[in-house]
Amino acid sequence: MAQRVCPVWLGYFLISPIRRLLHNPYAILAPYVREGMTVLDVGTAMGFFSIPLARMVGASGKVVCVDMQEGMLKRLEKRARKAGVRERMDIRLCRQDSLNLGEFAGKIDFALASAVVHEVPDQARLFRELAEVLKPSGKVLIAEPRGHVKEDDFARTVAAAEQQGFRVEERPRVRKSWAVVIQKTA
Repeated sequence: MAQRVCPVWLGYFLISPIRRLLHNPYAILAPYVREGMTVLDVGTAMGFFSIPLARMVGASGKVVCVDMQEGMLKRLEKRARKAGVRERMDIRLCRQDSLNLGEFAGKIDFALASAVVHEVPDQARLFRELAEVLKPSGKVLIAEPRGHVKEDDFARTVAAAEQQGFRVEERPRVRKSWAVVIQKTA
């Protein structure tokens, strides 16, 4: 699998209003996110999903936003302030080999990994870390772009998650994407 990281300049295309026609964050996330939740956005970039997530979790919720590119996070912070949701976000720099979220062990209700898992060199480690931060029945929505990620590669991603203690909960439809919701098992 390719492990190239999306460049910061491409982040502007990822937050395009036109993208919302294809991937409406509210429609995709509404079945999984409720007010008051603590949600993790892995590979948050400039916040295409993070800002809607912050609105969905409300004032009593929190969105933990992690990305390994400081440039993406700076732009996310600026956009979140403008949207009035910055106080609902915990914006953090991670490393390519670790989410660096040890203090969130057992505190995350739901995690989103959209168009990012294929960039991770050690997917088993990613899923171990996700299992550590999720609450006992926590779920993760993984979506990968069909034109960029092959079906066999996505199947290997799902298998890596299952090997780390997740089970497939459902396979939602996300346009032009491979998608799966996995749940942490006891």
